[in-house]
Amino acid sequence: MLFPEKSPANRSPSLLDASRSVLLIIDAQEKFYGAVENMDAVGNRIAILAKAAARLGVPALVTEQYPKALGPTLGTIAAELQTGTPILEKLAFSACDVPEWVAALKKLSDSGRDQLLLCGVETHVCILQTALDLARNPDVAVSVVEDAVSSRKESDKRAALRRMETHGAQIVTVEMVMFEWLRKAGTAEFKELQGIVK
Repeated sequence: MLFPEKSPANRSPSLLDASRSVLLIIDAQEKFYGAVENMDAVGNRIAILAKAAARLGVPALVTEQYPKALGPTLGTIAAELQTGTPILEKLAFSACDVPEWVAALKKLSDSGRDQLLLCGVETHVCILQTALDLARNPDVAVSVVEDAVSSRKESDKRAALRRMETHGAQIVTVEMVMFEWLRKAGTAEFKELQGIVK
């Protein structure tokens, strides 16, 4: 028999698990409206991820690139964050160059959360540099949510996604994330969340 017992060990380690995940929201800020392609749609999809994460107990970490100039995190996203979610300012492009962010992530990683999901902007700058820095650690799996990231130019986004994938990042979508976190239909969580991705 292929699967003699029903256990989490039978599940592919590549599938996302809410109990192992951290949602990393990078620089999804107000001033990127009008500059970044499809920012309205991307912001809405990040808000969906934040809502699902809050409902399923997935912690989030948020960065804001120079908020004095670029403004705060989009209100639609901030409204869905769990109370107490860290929102950390940065000037560095890679969040891994921000000691407070690294310390917060390490604390989560040490508790068994080894699946790191990146969303936000810009794909070819802050997302890319953060993802490549994270991918150096063999003890974590990095995923980039393709339909919840953007850049000013589509060509920059595509090039960054290809580059991250060659360094081991998995390219996923919002629906993939949500249904892998949910694992099955019929639960209260499924009934609550299934409608928000349509």
